[in-house]
Amino acid sequence: MTQANADPIVTFQKWFQEAESQESTLPEAAALATITPDGFPRVRVVLIKSFSSSGFDFFTNYKSQKALDIEHLPRASLGFHWKSMERQIRIDGSIRQLESTLSDRYWSMRPRGSQIAAWASDQSCPIETREVLNERFEIMRNRFPEGPIPRPDFWGGYRLIPQQIEFWQGQMNRLHDRLVFTRTDSGHWNRQRVQP
Repeated sequence: MTQANADPIVTFQKWFQEAESQESTLPEAAALATITPDGFPRVRVVLIKSFSSSGFDFFTNYKSQKALDIEHLPRASLGFHWKSMERQIRIDGSIRQLESTLSDRYWSMRPRGSQIAAWASDQSCPIETREVLNERFEIMRNRFPEGPIPRPDFWGGYRLIPQQIEFWQGQMNRLHDRLVFTRTDSGHWNRQRVQP
Protein backbone atom coordinates (compact mmCIF):
# COMPACT_ATOMS: atom_id res chain seq x y z
CA MET A 1 0.00 0.00 0.00
CA THR A 2 2.99 2.30 -0.23
CA GLN A 3 1.61 3.57 -3.56
CA ALA A 4 -1.79 4.56 -2.17
CA ASN A 5 -3.07 7.77 -3.75
CA ALA A 6 -3.30 10.92 -1.66
CA ASP A 7 -7.03 10.87 -2.44
CA PRO A 8 -8.60 7.81 -0.75
CA ILE A 9 -11.50 7.76 -3.24
CA VAL A 10 -8.99 7.10 -6.04
CA THR A 11 -7.52 4.22 -4.04
CA PHE A 12 -11.02 2.92 -3.26
CA GLN A 13 -11.91 2.95 -6.96
CA LYS A 14 -8.76 0.98 -7.81
CA TRP A 15 -9.42 -1.61 -5.09
CA PHE A 16 -13.09 -1.86 -6.06
CA GLN A 17 -12.23 -2.50 -9.72
CA GLU A 18 -9.82 -5.23 -8.64
CA ALA A 19 -12.52 -6.72 -6.39
CA GLU A 20 -14.98 -6.73 -9.30
CA SER A 21 -12.59 -8.93 -11.26
CA GLN A 22 -11.52 -11.20 -8.38
CA GLU A 23 -14.45 -11.57 -5.97
CA SER A 24 -16.93 -14.25 -7.02
CA THR A 25 -20.09 -12.49 -5.82
CA LEU A 26 -21.27 -9.01 -4.88
CA PRO A 27 -18.07 -6.99 -4.45
CA GLU A 28 -20.40 -4.02 -3.81
CA ALA A 29 -21.71 -5.62 -0.60
CA ALA A 30 -20.76 -3.77 2.58
CA ALA A 31 -21.73 -4.02 6.22
CA LEU A 32 -23.57 -0.89 7.32
CA ALA A 33 -23.49 -0.10 11.05
CA THR A 34 -25.93 2.36 12.59
CA ILE A 35 -26.91 3.24 16.16
CA THR A 36 -30.43 2.61 17.48
CA PRO A 37 -32.29 5.33 19.39
CA ASP A 38 -31.52 3.45 22.63
CA GLY A 39 -27.80 3.40 21.87
CA PHE A 40 -27.19 -0.11 20.54
CA PRO A 41 -25.10 -0.72 17.41
CA ARG A 42 -26.91 -2.51 14.60
CA VAL A 43 -25.23 -3.91 11.49
CA ARG A 44 -26.52 -5.40 8.23
CA VAL A 45 -25.23 -5.85 4.69
CA VAL A 46 -26.26 -3.36 2.00
CA LEU A 47 -25.30 -2.99 -1.65
CA ILE A 48 -23.41 0.18 -2.53
CA LYS A 49 -24.85 1.13 -5.90
CA SER A 50 -22.59 4.08 -6.71
CA PHE A 51 -19.73 6.04 -5.21
CA SER A 52 -17.79 9.20 -5.93
CA SER A 53 -15.90 11.89 -4.06
CA SER A 54 -19.33 12.99 -2.78
CA GLY A 55 -20.01 9.68 -1.02
CA PHE A 56 -21.33 6.13 -1.12
CA ASP A 57 -24.95 5.48 -2.12
CA PHE A 58 -27.36 2.75 -1.06
CA PHE A 59 -31.14 2.35 -1.24
CA THR A 60 -33.83 1.15 1.14
CA ASN A 61 -37.31 1.61 2.50
CA TYR A 62 -37.46 4.91 4.40
CA LYS A 63 -39.51 3.17 7.12
CA SER A 64 -36.99 0.36 7.61
CA GLN A 65 -35.04 -0.09 10.82
CA LYS A 66 -31.87 1.26 9.25
CA ALA A 67 -33.73 4.36 8.05
CA LEU A 68 -35.17 4.94 11.52
CA ASP A 69 -31.68 4.63 12.99
CA ILE A 70 -30.36 7.13 10.43
CA GLU A 71 -33.19 9.55 11.18
CA HIS A 72 -32.29 9.39 14.88
CA LEU A 73 -28.53 9.71 14.34
CA PRO A 74 -27.39 10.42 10.75
CA ARG A 75 -23.94 8.84 11.13
CA ALA A 76 -22.81 5.38 10.16
CA SER A 77 -19.92 3.13 9.23
CA LEU A 78 -19.46 0.95 6.15
CA GLY A 79 -17.22 -2.10 6.07
CA PHE A 80 -16.11 -3.80 2.85
CA HIS A 81 -14.38 -7.18 3.13
CA TRP A 82 -12.85 -8.85 0.09
CA LYS A 83 -11.68 -12.15 1.48
CA SER A 84 -9.90 -13.47 -1.61
CA MET A 85 -7.78 -10.31 -1.73
CA GLU A 86 -7.20 -10.07 2.05
CA ARG A 87 -8.53 -6.53 1.99
CA GLN A 88 -10.90 -4.49 4.12
CA ILE A 89 -12.05 -0.89 3.91
CA ARG A 90 -13.87 0.94 6.69
CA ILE A 91 -15.66 4.20 5.90
CA ASP A 92 -17.10 6.39 8.66
CA GLY A 93 -19.21 9.45 8.05
CA SER A 94 -22.47 11.30 8.08
CA ILE A 95 -25.55 10.26 6.09
CA ARG A 96 -28.11 12.27 4.17
CA GLN A 97 -31.06 11.31 2.03
CA LEU A 98 -30.46 11.42 -1.73
CA GLU A 99 -32.30 13.81 -4.01
CA SER A 100 -35.46 12.29 -5.45
CA THR A 101 -34.07 12.51 -9.00
CA LEU A 102 -31.20 10.18 -8.06
CA SER A 103 -33.57 7.75 -6.36
CA ASP A 104 -35.86 7.86 -9.42
CA ARG A 105 -32.92 7.13 -11.72
CA TYR A 106 -31.81 4.08 -9.75
CA TRP A 107 -35.42 2.87 -9.29
CA SER A 108 -35.91 2.86 -13.06
CA MET A 109 -32.95 0.47 -13.44
CA ARG A 110 -34.19 -2.08 -10.88
CA PRO A 111 -35.69 -5.34 -12.11
CA ARG A 112 -39.48 -5.27 -12.23
CA GLY A 113 -39.77 -7.98 -9.58
CA SER A 114 -37.63 -5.92 -7.19
CA GLN A 115 -39.82 -2.89 -7.79
CA ILE A 116 -42.96 -4.91 -7.01
CA ALA A 117 -41.31 -6.35 -3.89
CA ALA A 118 -40.54 -2.83 -2.64
CA TRP A 119 -44.24 -1.98 -2.90
CA ALA A 120 -45.26 -5.27 -1.24
CA SER A 121 -42.95 -5.17 1.78
CA ASP A 122 -43.24 -3.02 4.90
CA GLN A 123 -39.55 -3.57 5.48
CA SER A 124 -38.55 -4.55 9.04
CA CYS A 125 -42.20 -4.79 10.21
CA PRO A 126 -43.55 -8.08 11.60
CA ILE A 127 -45.66 -10.30 9.31
CA GLU A 128 -47.72 -13.36 10.20
CA THR A 129 -46.39 -15.82 7.60
CA ARG A 130 -44.38 -16.04 4.40
CA GLU A 131 -47.64 -16.76 2.59
CA VAL A 132 -48.98 -13.33 3.56
CA LEU A 133 -45.91 -11.71 2.01
CA ASN A 134 -46.35 -13.77 -1.16
CA GLU A 135 -50.00 -12.72 -1.34
CA ARG A 136 -49.03 -9.06 -0.99
CA PHE A 137 -46.51 -9.50 -3.80
CA GLU A 138 -49.25 -10.94 -6.06
CA ILE A 139 -51.59 -8.08 -5.17
CA MET A 140 -48.94 -5.57 -6.20
CA ARG A 141 -48.10 -7.51 -9.35
CA ASN A 142 -51.79 -7.25 -10.32
CA ARG A 143 -51.81 -3.55 -9.42
CA PHE A 144 -48.95 -2.93 -11.85
CA PRO A 145 -49.60 -5.43 -14.68
CA GLU A 146 -47.60 -3.52 -17.30
CA GLY A 147 -45.81 -0.27 -17.98
CA PRO A 148 -43.45 1.63 -15.69
CA ILE A 149 -43.90 1.15 -11.96
CA PRO A 150 -43.68 4.42 -10.01
CA ARG A 151 -41.20 4.71 -7.17
CA PRO A 152 -43.06 4.72 -3.85
CA ASP A 153 -42.48 7.80 -1.73
CA PHE A 154 -41.35 5.55 1.14
CA TRP A 155 -38.40 4.15 -0.83
CA GLY A 156 -35.17 5.79 -1.95
CA GLY A 157 -31.51 6.38 -1.41
CA TYR A 158 -29.03 7.56 1.17
CA ARG A 159 -25.48 8.80 0.79
CA LEU A 160 -22.73 8.20 3.35
CA ILE A 161 -20.37 11.20 3.19
CA PRO A 162 -16.96 9.95 4.33
CA GLN A 163 -15.05 11.64 7.12
CA GLN A 164 -12.57 8.82 7.65
CA ILE A 165 -11.52 5.92 5.43
CA GLU A 166 -9.23 3.09 6.51
CA PHE A 167 -7.59 0.67 4.08
CA TRP A 168 -6.45 -2.67 5.48
CA GLN A 169 -4.26 -5.07 3.51
CA GLY A 170 -3.42 -8.47 4.97
CA GLN A 171 0.29 -9.33 5.28
CA MET A 172 2.41 -12.22 6.55
CA ASN A 173 2.80 -12.71 10.30
CA ARG A 174 -0.27 -10.50 10.80
CA LEU A 175 1.87 -7.41 10.20
CA HIS A 176 -0.98 -5.94 8.17
CA ASP A 177 -0.83 -2.65 6.30
CA ARG A 178 -3.31 -0.05 7.59
CA LEU A 179 -3.67 3.45 6.20
CA VAL A 180 -6.21 5.88 7.68
CA PHE A 181 -7.39 8.97 5.79
CA THR A 182 -9.18 11.68 7.74
CA ARG A 183 -10.93 14.59 6.04
CA THR A 184 -9.99 18.02 7.33
CA ASP A 185 -12.35 21.00 7.72
CA SER A 186 -10.99 22.33 4.42
CA GLY A 187 -11.98 19.11 2.63
CA HIS A 188 -8.46 17.77 2.16
CA TRP A 189 -7.36 14.35 3.40
CA ASN A 190 -4.69 13.65 5.99
CA ARG A 191 -3.05 10.23 5.71
CA GLN A 192 -1.59 8.26 8.60
CA ARG A 193 -0.20 4.75 8.81
CA VAL A 194 -1.31 2.85 11.92
CA GLN A 195 -0.01 -0.35 13.44
CA PRO A 196 -1.79 -3.67 12.86
